[in-house]
Amino acid sequence: MGAAGDRLHEWRGGPRLGAAYYNEYLPDPSRLETDLGLMVEAGITVIRVGESVWSTWEPRDGEFDLEWMAPILDAAHRHGIGVILGTPTYAVPPWLARRHPELAVVRRDGSSVPWGGRQEVDYTSEVFRTYAERVIRAVIGRHGRHRAVIGVQLDNEAGLHLIHNDDVIARFRDWVAERYGDVETLNREWGLTYWSHRIAEWDELWAPAGNTTPAYDLAWRRFQAELTADFIGWQAGVVRELVDDDVFLTTCIAYGRPAMDDVAVGAQLDIASGNAYYLAQDALDLDREGAGGQWFADDVPQFVLMADRMRATRQAPFLVTETGAASIGPAWLTRPPYDGQLAQAAWLLVARGARLVSYWHWHTLHSGHEVHWGGILGHDLTPGRVYGEIAGIGRQFAAASAALRDAAPDADVGLVYAHDSEWAMAFEPPLVAPGGVDGDRGSYARIVGAFGRAAVDAGLQVGFVNERQLPETDELVRRFPVLIVAGLVAASDPTLETLVEYARRGGRLVLGPRTGYGDDEGRLRATAAPAIVGTAAGVAYREFAALAEPVDVVSPAGDAAGRAHGWIDGLEPDGADVMLGYRHELFGRWAAVTRREVGAGSITVVGTLLDRATLASVTASVAGPASGPLVERPSSVTAHSLTGPQGRVWVVHNWSPEPRAVRLARGAASLIDDGAFAAGDEVELAPWSVRVWREA
Repeated sequence: MGAAGDRLHEWRGGPRLGAAYYNEYLPDPSRLETDLGLMVEAGITVIRVGESVWSTWEPRDGEFDLEWMAPILDAAHRHGIGVILGTPTYAVPPWLARRHPELAVVRRDGSSVPWGGRQEVDYTSEVFRTYAERVIRAVIGRHGRHRAVIGVQLDNEAGLHLIHNDDVIARFRDWVAERYGDVETLNREWGLTYWSHRIAEWDELWAPAGNTTPAYDLAWRRFQAELTADFIGWQAGVVRELVDDDVFLTTCIAYGRPAMDDVAVGAQLDIASGNAYYLAQDALDLDREGAGGQWFADDVPQFVLMADRMRATRQAPFLVTETGAASIGPAWLTRPPYDGQLAQAAWLLVARGARLVSYWHWHTLHSGHEVHWGGILGHDLTPGRVYGEIAGIGRQFAAASAALRDAAPDADVGLVYAHDSEWAMAFEPPLVAPGGVDGDRGSYARIVGAFGRAAVDAGLQVGFVNERQLPETDELVRRFPVLIVAGLVAASDPTLETLVEYARRGGRLVLGPRTGYGDDEGRLRATAAPAIVGTAAGVAYREFAALAEPVDVVSPAGDAAGRAHGWIDGLEPDGADVMLGYRHELFGRWAAVTRREVGAGSITVVGTLLDRATLASVTASVAGPASGPLVERPSSVTAHSLTGPQGRVWVVHNWSPEPRAVRLARGAASLIDDGAFAAGDEVELAPWSVRVWREA
């Protein structure tokens, strides 16, 4: 990137490397030139700065210190490094917390979040926004038009808390009143006759702390997500007038936040960006299955799906503003990557649409909460193994850049994700949490993740699509020959009708458990389940069960075919063919998997969570053979592709500690090392390796 004007606003070129750089955290800030020189040598062309230090920007109320950033920006510009400058609003200074204790977030139980971490304040408060706008205007007003600044990050990882402050609850009552118009409509739509919950006046709408009504909770979660999107949009409005038109606006999304609707937030941005953390070492063995449900991926399919979901935020290329270098998290979670795994991770992200892979962060901190979060440089601040591997990635990115310009990821399978269903299942979980005592509030992610994992295991490329992003049916069929919709318990009639029409027009639809059982108000339907789609699929169910133990699954001939766990919708075929059933005294009367031809397509209904191999087999039977670059795909190998003006590029991984030999189905030329191959050639993939080929 030249310092004279390529600000990367459209991010159309090949992938780039970046790092969070906090010169102010260094024991010796005078090493700025040394650090930036090392970055240039490693191919790092973007740094992220300034988002975490409000008390450095404004050490006392109204007293600003802004000039310490100027030498960093000037030096970055001299080295040809672009800068993403952050607004520091997620980590408030102690003087503000002391002056306005009423800004502390109030939890559901009425307690306040104590100051001492970050994100402790109610960012909907006009008092807070007055201070926030002042510091934003000071920082971005001073530095936002610097020649090095290519983008501004708005806040950081928003949506950590559901905010129960009194004024927020009052706003929620107004929000509900605006949407429902009168209390009788609300009483009817939410079913408030139950337990004497009918209200006569809007001020009788109770606080969420005591709520037991599912429809109320779904509305509350939607409202909280709107608050987050509104906050990011408010910041965007402030910042846009302080920067040039070619400076992009983004925010770092932490996708698991309880008040985060990434599609709504993404609509406020020029480009989406976020965290892509994963556990390294043996967790990256494709044969392993992680626990899931954490802020990091702990197996390969979770990591693949994480990347695909990031692209779905805007259905466009995205930036990874944070991913792990030497390690992630506290000391007990330290898992430095095996040789080759950093390149594997970087190329997986690129294969699914990332235009920037930026590490958190440049150097491992010497003080503070994150001292074991390993950076590109360790505590001794000298280049080592991790720096060397990342420099190698920089050379690979440069070599492949031209071939990847304007390239977009391909997808064999669409995987629908819906925040409403995620929130509905958090309130009424269908699955038991590990330990077998409580419901698992991450049930939706487990269900969707199981079906996504099955697609990855079947060798298919996945493309996430949010329920609210579903295009017209012809476009849906064109983009996704197979569409998986699992756990869509809070579904509107139009969405379910779109799914039926998708199948009729030639799509192969896979429905998972709970889909179509509830409506978009969070109520359980008074019609046959699954609603609307069941009639077309030729199946219905009247009973369901949470499974205390796994249940054997059998073929129609009675042969063992796998196991079911977690949940069963008791499918009763009415025109559909039975693909799998159960061996059980009660459940044996029901089907586990059915399929029916519908118009030019088909609908497959999976009424349970099948074991990993069986669900992958069912998914493969729907999708057909994957059209990858290999004649046969070993179980530890994945192949992802991007297609652009320069043709199709394949990114092939061996997620295994053992070498794997593969035979090419078509000719290819390597983009990151020497080698050209003809169809039929055998190529050895080293342990924990990635190859990048342009299709001949």
